[in-house]
Amino acid sequence: MAESRRETLSIGVFLIIIVVAILLYAASFIEWTLIIPVVLVLSGCWTLVLAGIRAANPQKYARGAFSTMGLGLLLIAVGGGWYLFSVNLALYALVLILLVLAAIAIAAALRRK
Repeated sequence: MAESRRETLSIGVFLIIIVVAILLYAASFIEWTLIIPVVLVLSGCWTLVLAGIRAANPQKYARGAFSTMGLGLLLIAVGGGWYLFSVNLALYALVLILLVLAAIAIAAALRRK
């Protein structure tokens, strides 16, 4: 039952994320080509919040908080890299994605079971 509520909450948050991205475009803060990277970054932030919720209430046979956190960081890295690449900072985009992947690899290596 709790998983069903979490899924409904995630759908609602995702719709709010799309609304925020559209409003940023409408207010001329971003170009139309940057709507998807903004959605990816904000979705990654929500995934990190979900990882915190999963860490507080772990469930048997469900995805762990660590893998959810890794997915959130990866979404943030891809969205941020896409944004940086679109403003001609291709080298910084690559550095951002590699930095996040390195952090996930180090965290996985240091993780205890």
